[in-house]
Order: sequence, then structure tokens, then C-alpha cells
Amino acid sequence: MNITLWIAQILLALAFGMAGFIKTATPIAELGQQMPWVLEAPSGLVRFIGLSELAGAIGVVLPAATRIKPWLTPLAAAGLVVVMVLALGFHAIQGDPLQQYTPSLVLGLIAAFVARGRWSVAPIRARA
Repeated sequence: MNITLWIAQILLALAFGMAGFIKTATPIAELGQQMPWVLEAPSGLVRFIGLSELAGAIGVVLPAATRIKPWLTPLAAAGLVVVMVLALGFHAIQGDPLQQYTPSLVLGLIAAFVARGRWSVAPIRARA
């Protein structure tokens, strides 16, 4: 279970790290060509989502890897679940086709798996 959780954590870190970096570093007009919704949303919200994704990407790996406050890892994963639930709600409000829900749903389920796994099934012990 531990190896499966580490694989899931790394996948989450890569996916959310890339998404967060793109949302924080790319000019809004350029970002809008790939993600039209950002042109309708306040730019501060887009940047906040990007920063939240970056924080989650760091949080699902770094505390567990260093064993410094490893209890932050399941909390970071739970935070990413919240981000994905909000993304699913946004897709619903926008009336997006169901296939556009898939990335948010899959990432949310992986994040929920990590949150549960690192909280109770295979928690990382803090450094002594």
C-alpha cells in the first residue's frame, strides 16, 4: 500500500504542479487560448487556484518525504479534493460536456485515496 500511495502522491504532485505553474506564470490572455474559462473569471481567482494547486503539489510530497510534519500530507491531499470538487461544480455551472469532468474527477479520487491512505491506512511517521 505504501508504494501505491507514493506513486499516487507523485502523480498528484506532477499534475497539480504543472497546472498550478501554468495558472500562476502564464499571462491570462495566453492562458485563455488553452482554457477559455479564465477569460471569464477574475484574474485573481485564476492565480489563487494556481497557487492552491502548487501548494497542494508540494504538500502531498514534501512533508512525507522529509518526515517533517508528515500529517500535512493527507491535509494537502484533502485540500486538493476540495479544489477538484469546486472544479466539478464549475464544470456543471458552465454546462460543460461530461468528458470535461474526467480530469477533475480522476484527480479528485486520487487525492481522496492519498488523503485517506496517509491519514489512517499507511501514515508516515514523523522523524524522531
